[in-house]
Formats: sequence, structure tokens, C-alpha cells
Amino acid sequence: MINVSSHNNQNTKRKARILAVDDDPGLLRLLTIRLRAENYEVEAVENGVQALAAASRFRPDLVISDLRMDQMDGISLLKELQSRWPGLKVIMLTAHGTIPDAVQATQMGAFGFLTKPVEKQELLSQVQKALKISGFTDTGDDWRASIITRSALMDERLGQAHMVAGTDTRLLITGESGTGKELLAQAIHNASPRRAKPFVTVNCSGMAEDLLDVELFGRAAAGTHKALRGLFLNADGGTLLLEEISELPAGLQVKLLRVLQENAVRPVGAADGIAVNVRVISSTHRDLQQLMTAGSFREDLYYRLNVVHIDLPPLSKRREDIPLLAGHFLAQIAKETGVRKIYAPEAVELLATSEWPGNVRQLQNVVRQTCAVAQTPIIPVELVQQSLGGTQTRLVSFDEARDEFTRSYLSQILQITGGNVSQAARLAKRNRTDFYKLLGRHQLVPDDFKGR
Repeated sequence: MINVSSHNNQNTKRKARILAVDDDPGLLRLLTIRLRAENYEVEAVENGVQALAAASRFRPDLVISDLRMDQMDGISLLKELQSRWPGLKVIMLTAHGTIPDAVQATQMGAFGFLTKPVEKQELLSQVQKALKISGFTDTGDDWRASIITRSALMDERLGQAHMVAGTDTRLLITGESGTGKELLAQAIHNASPRRAKPFVTVNCSGMAEDLLDVELFGRAAAGTHKALRGLFLNADGGTLLLEEISELPAGLQVKLLRVLQENAVRPVGAADGIAVNVRVISSTHRDLQQLMTAGSFREDLYYRLNVVHIDLPPLSKRREDIPLLAGHFLAQIAKETGVRKIYAPEAVELLATSEWPGNVRQLQNVVRQTCAVAQTPIIPVELVQQSLGGTQTRLVSFDEARDEFTRSYLSQILQITGGNVSQAARLAKRNRTDFYKLLGRHQLVPDDFKGR
């Protein structure tokens, strides 16, 4: 399956977000005032531990941190930020006596350092340079509008995606089938400076090797055959998504590696290469490291593609999104058909607690199926059960799991004591009155256990 699209929406501009970290309240206040005066959005915290928590929530485009702090110093904070959010730029603040440490921090990946007292113009100059190099783009949240979520886990992944969207860094997006890997790749393209150029996708498992070769790299003009540009050239200036990169045949892995190394495409049958300017994003639901070990995926290609890795969580790890997604799909259907339907409360509960091996794609199919067959505006739980099928495993609620455990425990203790309530209550360390109430609540009769 191949798709070519162009995105030209004008997004609402947003301010660059800067996280300032310093245990000196006076300096922190001064930094905040100066940066806000330049129309930056600023979050100010007093130590590295607070900075990590703020970074997850605030999703900064740049961090300015003191080098010497209690609990977590600037070097430790730098390492943790680089681990969690590759591409996030960090400027270190240092006193004159710690300049060697600041130089070390720069060698470890810090963008640069400023000496205290911080001079205003130097501060603003460093900030502007860091934001420019980080690839900050002043887009609003429209870039991620197609990804419906209230999950903190998904929000963290989206924050990571936005941090690298403005760069040309290659990304590998992994996750189970149906988790939204293509949607995330499109969102990254939308947030990038390439958003006005084509976004092109190709499924590497969707066609024979010779056809995929031509589709990716093109065919040179020869005889009566018409020259084909290939998807790399079609995506020039934009983004190319290689879906299911794990299925790329060995011969084409070599060709792709050469293109990435040379930034040039040599069409099938052509002697010379053609320069291209394409950002490559890859996706797969398989473990590429296992495939490398098995010898079916090239190690050198893996490291070329996997500069930044984003792993999308399955729907089972973002259950808070299920009612939200179901409502979104129902609204889509209502717009298409002019008929609005909703789920009964029991149906929503079943959707939220069921297993979803097909993830968001499966949920969308279930919503469409149940909406199509429902004869009333309110979709009953029975239709959801039918659509899920008898093989679906329902995740029980905490209260149900607790009740199941309690009933099992009471049954075992009554069996041990032969239905003797006084002895069973002592073993359970409960008084007789409370124990009888528990038995009544779980519909257990002591006499049923006598003589066992």
C-alpha cells in the first residue's frame, strides 16, 4: 500500500518552552523575567528532581540548568535528559570556579554554558542559537490532532516526538500492529519544517522485491519504458515513511543503506545517482535486534535507521483512552451517516476492560461494526460482546478481582475447618459477627462444608 499526501495546514503558532533549573531563587527569578520578556514560555524549578518531573509535563524545547545543585547536579540531570529525550538541548550555568566542569558537560552533550552573573544579551543569544539548532518550530498542537489520547504514557511519547520533529534525525517507531505508528509519523512530519512538502508512505511487506525496488528507487528511461521517479524522489524535501521495515528484502537493505550514506538515489538501470533531500522514518511491529541476531536484518542499516527510537504502547497500557477513542469514532460515523449513536454504560465498561490484541485499529472496527448493526440510538452491551467474539478475554475490575479472591479464601478456610464458623473466624482473625457477614455477602453456607 502506497500513499502520497501533502500537508499545508496553517497551525497556530506557540511560544518556545524553556525549563529553568537553579537552586538560587534570585537568579531563577531573574532568568524567568528576562526570558518571559522575550515572549518565551518559562517553567522555573529549584533542583534536578523537580526538573525531570516538570520536563515530562511541560515538554520544554530547551533546558537551562545550574551545574552545582543538591540532590542531583547538572551533569546527572544532563545525562537523564539525554536518555529520556534525545535531541533536547541543555545550556549549563556555572560560576567561574567550575568552568572546567562546564567544559566537561559540553563534551558530554550540553549545548553550551553561561558564566554567572549571566549577561542578558549573551543569555538571549545562546537561547536563540540552541532553539535554532534543536529545530524548534512554532507550531501549535494541530500537528498531533489526529492522535486521540489523555494517557500520560502517550503524552510522553508525543513529547519525545515533538522534540525531534524539527530536526532531520532518522526515527524508528515500534509498537504492536494497530497502535498508530503511521499516525505518529504523519504527526512528526506535520510538526517539522518539511510539513509543506510531501509525506510519502510505502509498506515494505506489501509487494514483490522487484516491484518494491522500482517503487522505492525508480527506473531509468530505457527503450520504450517510461522513466519512473521512485518514492525517494517523490518525497524530495519531505518525509518518507518505510512501514514494516523488518520485511525489506536483503538486496534492498543494501540499496537503502547506500542511499542513506550518499543522500543520493540510483534508479534501477541508471549509471549515476540523483541527489535527494528526504527525512526517513521507519516503523515495525517486530524486534529488529532479534532479526539482526538471526541474520535477516543488517546491523549497519539498523543503526542508520534507529537514531531515535519511539515505542508506542499497546491499547492495554492506555485504557483511559478507550472511552475517548470510542466516542471519537462514533462522532466520525455520525458525521458520515447523519445518525448519532452512543454506547450503553455497560457497553463502555466492557470496551474499557476487554483485551485488544489489534489495538486502536481493532477498537475502530468494533465501533463501526456495532454502530452499523444497532437498531436503536443506544448500543447495548450484547452487541459489543458479539463483536468481540467468545475468544476475547475480559479484564476484570479491581473490585471483581478482590471479591473473587475473598470468596475463594473463605471457601478454603471453611473446607479446612469442616464448616466450623468459630474456628474459621479465629483462623481469619475476624470476630464471628463480621465473619458471618462476609459469608452472607459471598453467598457461602457453612453447612455445605460440613462432612467434606
